[in-house]
Amino acid sequence: MSQPRIGVYPGTFDPITNGHLDVIVRAARLVDRLIVGVARNDGKGPLFKTDERVAMVQAELAHLDDRTLASRIEVRPFDVLLMNFAVAVGARVIIRGLRAVSDFEYEFQMAGMNSHLNPSVETVFLMSSDRHQFISSRFVKEIGKLDGDVSHFVSPRVVAQLKARFAEQIKA
Repeated sequence: MSQPRIGVYPGTFDPITNGHLDVIVRAARLVDRLIVGVARNDGKGPLFKTDERVAMVQAELAHLDDRTLASRIEVRPFDVLLMNFAVAVGARVIIRGLRAVSDFEYEFQMAGMNSHLNPSVETVFLMSSDRHQFISSRFVKEIGKLDGDVSHFVSPRVVAQLKARFAEQIKA
């Protein structure tokens, strides 16, 4: 029996967007098991703590229509080198989403470095679907912080969490 194809889709997911969910669903169709790796990455100054981001991703996956597909997706935090995380979970594929040409140069360099670190782990790029190409967590946070409508970019659950976090910040 062949080994299951395990893929890793890493990101900060601060917060998870509809674009992230689109890539997760499409990536899960390419592998037998998908690990969504939530990067601790405190250096980016995330709005949500790692455990909150993990819970957000899990909540979004719980609402996927395709329960069989969702059952093959696992969410894990990580705070090590991505390649070390991929090897630790048995992944042979790292999935990266591309929104625009501007993403490609950085992702291309990262894929090259990862290939040098471990040539047995492939990087696969998935283009964002046309309706999600412009969505970024950074813009969602900026718009949401200024009380703009982000409901087209994230789920109602994430909208509620963003509003609650911004209300906390105002009180602090």
